[in-house]
Amino acid sequence: MSNRVTISISDGIADVRFNRPDKRNALDGEQFQAIVDAGESLKTNKQIRVVVLSGEGASFCAGLDLASMGAMAGGSEQDTNNKQPAASDMQEGRITHLGQQAAWVWQEVPVPVVAAVHGHALGAGCQIALGADLRFAHPDTKFSVRETYWGLVPDCAGTVLLQGLVRPDVMKDIVLSARIFDGREAHAIGVVTRLSENPRDDAFAYAAEICKRSPDAVRGAKELLNRMTVEYAAAQFEAERRTIGRMIGGHNQREAVMSDFEKRAPAYIDPK
Repeated sequence: MSNRVTISISDGIADVRFNRPDKRNALDGEQFQAIVDAGESLKTNKQIRVVVLSGEGASFCAGLDLASMGAMAGGSEQDTNNKQPAASDMQEGRITHLGQQAAWVWQEVPVPVVAAVHGHALGAGCQIALGADLRFAHPDTKFSVRETYWGLVPDCAGTVLLQGLVRPDVMKDIVLSARIFDGREAHAIGVVTRLSENPRDDAFAYAAEICKRSPDAVRGAKELLNRMTVEYAAAQFEAERRTIGRMIGGHNQREAVMSDFEKRAPAYIDPK
């Protein structure tokens, strides 16, 4: 397994850490794959009771790295490490492409997953945090469902994972505006489960409490609580892929990226 994500297991708790601290755990193709591989490796592990998901360094995950963002403005789907996961990344038996699976795999892991979030959780990084069952976050964490800022739509399972966490109008607000909001607001609107000055420590303390419950009951409860979401997810993920697919490389998407890089106002054209 790549050293981009580390896993250690002790007393029934799997400690999963994104390990690209020099890039604030930003996402390129290799990082997406490492996150998926980590989650997949835990699905059949009968020794774990809880997973704690966190990021090394200054941030949980700052979203797509700048090289990936620049590559997307080139107009084609992923064929190198530096581009956005594409529909061609679909694997047999999955309802997701690679980017979606980086968030969704934590729902498929049969035990509770607690994300300890600090620093930044932006774009795909925010959606990966949403893939956990619970989120413990520092009050100063910067959150954003950032995709519309870059001329895109959320396509890392976020349109499914936000359902039920926030009111429909609030969901539209944070997705359409792409605004950055802090952990306090994230807690108030339902994105964050608990605020914490030490999210990782508190996530492990919570995990230790879950480990005192019957593992059969905990696994069964997660399965039942996820049933309706799972039944709805496949069609919505396909819609995410279809919608973003017609945007990547188009004039307005390229303009969103290049105007930011060039520090100027974007010159969008009206949809046909």
